[in-house]
Amino acid sequence: MIPIYSSLRSGATPAAHLPQCLKTCRHNAPHSLRQRPQLRTFFQSARHPQQHGPSQQWQAAREHARIKNQTALFYGLSLGIGVVAVSYASVPLYKMICQQTGWGGQPVKAHDSGGDPTVRLKPVEDHRRLRITFHGSVSDVLDWKFTPQQREVRVLPGETALAFFTATNKSDKDIIGIATYSVTPGQVAPYFSKIQCFCFEEQRLNAGETVDMPVFFFIDPEFVKDPAMAKIDTITLSYTFFKARYDDNGVLTTLPLGMAPA
Repeated sequence: MIPIYSSLRSGATPAAHLPQCLKTCRHNAPHSLRQRPQLRTFFQSARHPQQHGPSQQWQAAREHARIKNQTALFYGLSLGIGVVAVSYASVPLYKMICQQTGWGGQPVKAHDSGGDPTVRLKPVEDHRRLRITFHGSVSDVLDWKFTPQQREVRVLPGETALAFFTATNKSDKDIIGIATYSVTPGQVAPYFSKIQCFCFEEQRLNAGETVDMPVFFFIDPEFVKDPAMAKIDTITLSYTFFKARYDDNGVLTTLPLGMAPA
């Protein structure tokens, strides 16, 4: 072991004297000492000094960081594309979900009964009549007047009813409007089925024009079988019109959602 220490004291590189050192150790070191794991590790590390160098560790770290950055970029782009797709599909999705579930007080689309909706249009004669009231409003940026023509109607579950709203464009410009609707109490919404409606569709009124807008609906007969409906006698159908325009991509969007009574 003396040649190794001599090399270190003289400032020489241990790797440069490695062959001579190893040869000396083989002759001078006891056999049991050469078998020690610590010495075997020292000899192996000395024979391959470049395997544990800082340059390879730096390269490995850079490669790991590059893979992480690529993964983050991929997920970021995927999220951005998903947000754009959802924004364009939000109105039709909202309409479809509300019509099928009655979520948020939205009336459901008339049930499909094998292509013949008349099988559900059977008035429940022994049930009390329900009072259906109507309400109309517009956003504060829409220069329209929008009101129901009748204050209320009375119907039996399973009986169809027709109601009308009147919309007037009070401005000197053509305006596009889109209506949303809701039902209160909210738990009645799954049973409020519309057959024909002007909601969620473009309604263009010329300057000063007045139009009548019909709503054809019925209360599903299943209403009678729901114990939660036992004490409900009055149902309100509300519509709100919003000003709309086409954006640069040709998508119809509504303007600010402030509301004021019509």
